[in-house]
Amino acid sequence: MCQAKIWLRCKGEEKEWIRDITQLEVQGEEIVFKTFFEPPKRIKGRILSIDFLKAKVIIECDAFPE
Repeated sequence: MCQAKIWLRCKGEEKEWIRDITQLEVQGEEIVFKTFFEPPKRIKGRILSIDFLKAKVIIECDAFPE
């Protein structure tokens, strides 16, 4: 099984945010990320790219979450 890594790109800077994503769901302006053992995380943003070979998803957002 292959879980994805989520990278955030905010104001030109890019960094890894979460790993081991098993499900991604777009709900309006928000994207919901689910893993096996943690509660879902949400962020306002848009999907820029998905690299299936690297299991990497890049999300553009206004600011990095705290």
